[in-house]
Amino acid sequence: MSAVLQPHHPEFDTADIMAGLYGDGFIGLKGAFDRAWVQQLREDIDRLFAEALQYPGGALARGPNRFYVEIHPERIRGFADLVTHPWVVAVCESILGPDYKVVEAGFDVPGPGAADQPWHRDFPSPEATRVGRRLNSLAFNITTVDVTENMGPFEIAPGTQWDDISGCDSGMFPPKSLYHRYQARAQTKMPKMGDISARSALTIHRGTANRSTQARPVFVLGVDAPDARNGEKHDLQVTRAYYDRLPEQARRHLACRIVDSLEPIVQAHTIEGLVMGAGEA
Repeated sequence: MSAVLQPHHPEFDTADIMAGLYGDGFIGLKGAFDRAWVQQLREDIDRLFAEALQYPGGALARGPNRFYVEIHPERIRGFADLVTHPWVVAVCESILGPDYKVVEAGFDVPGPGAADQPWHRDFPSPEATRVGRRLNSLAFNITTVDVTENMGPFEIAPGTQWDDISGCDSGMFPPKSLYHRYQARAQTKMPKMGDISARSALTIHRGTANRSTQARPVFVLGVDAPDARNGEKHDLQVTRAYYDRLPEQARRHLACRIVDSLEPIVQAHTIEGLVMGAGEA
């Protein structure tokens, strides 16, 4: 993992955080959580994934044997630990300001046989970034396995969050004529259980082919600045009882519906190009 900040440091430096995310578009913290905490997260993901596969639209395809599932935060143990982690808070405040909002909770599961994804970003670049040169959203990833080369590790092309591909497919998929740029820059990420990363979802990236016999589940936390609109693609909801139990730090930054009982999530963040383009080098 590049631009790693050490967890024993009493404070996380804003300049270091901004240099990493405005430069490479990716930073990480090794050993943010202990392995027992991650194993608990994996157990919850496995249970929720099995449930999601049982009803239409519960798991969105992101290519062959690769799925995304959006979840209710209270259905995983440790959600409050994650959103109040000092490094997560420091990164959000440094990049998005003091009024940032958590808008997405979910997980990706690249299973055995998952193919190479096409190079892409997760949504079109907003005007704030394309014109104003300001990042107004972040994605945090927490692996639930020790990633190895044959498990389809994540690849990212540092610095490409600033590329203007607005005229390309959906503003998200660069043409193959630009692949040489991303392949030349590509960094393969192989984090261990307990590590956490933060990235701009605009930085061009892809999941690679999983040639192992194991799935590689990774938890995803999406966070917006006040002017970002990514929350419109998600349906974050919590019950009143759960909301009232959360620490004030978590409640203050959670952009969610408060409901009497949890409702099925209608997932709107479909990415058709990942299904159609899977297997591209």
